[in-house]
Amino acid sequence: MKKTLLSLILSCAAISVVAQETYRIPVSETDEKMQTGQFEPTWQSLMQHETPEWFRNAKFGIWAHWGAQCVEGSGDWMAREMYMEGNYKYQFHREHYGHPSEFGYKDILPLFKAERWQPDSLVARYKRCGAQYFFVLGNHHDNFDLWDSKYQPWNSKNIGPKRDILEEWAAAAKKYGLPLGISFHADHAWTWFEPSQRFDLEGEKAGVYYDGNLRKEDGKGKWWEGLDPQMLYQQDHPMSKGSWDNGAIHGQWDWSHGACPPSQEFVTNFYNRTLDAINRYNPDLIYFDVTVLPFYPLSDCGLKIATHLYNKNPRGVVFGKILNEEQKKALTWDVERGAPNQMVERPWQTCNCIGDWHYNTGTYERGYRSATNLVKQLVDIVSKNGNLLLNIPLRADGTYDDKAARFLDELEAWMTQNGESIFGTRPWVKFGEGPVAEKDIKINSQGFNEGQYNGMDYRDIRFNQTEKHLYVTAMGWPDDGKLLVKSLAKGNPDFKKPISSVQLLGYGKLKAKQTNSGLEVQLPQPCNKIAPVLKIKK
Repeated sequence: MKKTLLSLILSCAAISVVAQETYRIPVSETDEKMQTGQFEPTWQSLMQHETPEWFRNAKFGIWAHWGAQCVEGSGDWMAREMYMEGNYKYQFHREHYGHPSEFGYKDILPLFKAERWQPDSLVARYKRCGAQYFFVLGNHHDNFDLWDSKYQPWNSKNIGPKRDILEEWAAAAKKYGLPLGISFHADHAWTWFEPSQRFDLEGEKAGVYYDGNLRKEDGKGKWWEGLDPQMLYQQDHPMSKGSWDNGAIHGQWDWSHGACPPSQEFVTNFYNRTLDAINRYNPDLIYFDVTVLPFYPLSDCGLKIATHLYNKNPRGVVFGKILNEEQKKALTWDVERGAPNQMVERPWQTCNCIGDWHYNTGTYERGYRSATNLVKQLVDIVSKNGNLLLNIPLRADGTYDDKAARFLDELEAWMTQNGESIFGTRPWVKFGEGPVAEKDIKINSQGFNEGQYNGMDYRDIRFNQTEKHLYVTAMGWPDDGKLLVKSLAKGNPDFKKPISSVQLLGYGKLKAKQTNSGLEVQLPQPCNKIAPVLKIKK
């Protein structure tokens, strides 16, 4: 028996050793100390964290994915693609601002003025539209910090607006009682900015390097004298394998397939900046645009940031993309521009946008996604135990355009009438019925399957519930007003109580009839422009 017990102890010790991950690039805590407490920076420890109930109740947030990349109005990733010869954003930049060897992204930063930005009125507007939490951009892949950053001199307090944007956003969120989220994307600047090391292959500038290789000493007599461009571009390293292939970065997002590994100095700088922002602005949510966590699996940086937030803020939520089942216990899963087509046990989130992530005049001209489309997606996501985080693009001056204004008006109208069917609800025994619900819709990488949900109509129905009521939302109004809910047929095992009447939100009571085919309801003329919601007493 003693031998068996000893073997068990040695076996457990071996398992413990195996479970401890080692990292090639451990982060340094010399400048910023990780908050200690209940959680430790291991997957085993973080898996004890539970996504808080307030987040499960919130269901809907609005995101101001806004920064200096909005200046040219050419859309997301412009700071990378302006260095890609032949790319539309390269052509636009060269025609309007100059050749990237002479006028690079660093020179765009002073043009970001935010001169009409009024965070208080924006957050008030978003709350009227139903937002239960509010997200802001802390930094993007462009590596420009949108606060009075302690560890990054290329920031909005020193350059451009000369304002601490996070501080003002945070104050507005607090005023209107909205939990604050901050997204950090700068960890990928290391590879993302590699095209700034390139040069033109054709034309009169062939062979002339872009400005990604400039150093501090090159700024003498320039507007940026005293600043080191390498603190912005982070290109003092060899280019990744296949870096001249514009699409290679997507296969290297998890630091594999020949991505140049980041230095410990860069990793620690990102860690310091993120903790600096967390400690100053006290966010409830943190979003990373990465595979799993920043610099994972090369570094413990992301694990330490998540641990810091969880220990500092018991209400804290940390999002991660492309997670395995174990990682989904430690982080809250985020799906970009899409959704799983089944109910998910743990709370999760979709992040999406009505247009491009950064302001894009071309998207504006083509038209944004409609409020009808996004409300349907919200209902579908909520029925599967998820939340929707929605970006409303802002121009560089800090305002939204007329088409975004119309979107917000239509969203507010539907939410005011039907919000009770969204907020504070939980999934029913099944998420829905109908043609789209029955499809085998796969997620592509981190999401990107939203197009397969665009065809939903009144035949597609979604369910969710509170303790006292079942909510039934049809994804459109039938032309003849006749709505059939098959899942509530007479004798169904999931809702045994007889149904003779239902309430249509925004209208009132309606007669209902249960048959062997389903619950039959004759709807009146549409009382909103998007989708009818039935409220049934349990």
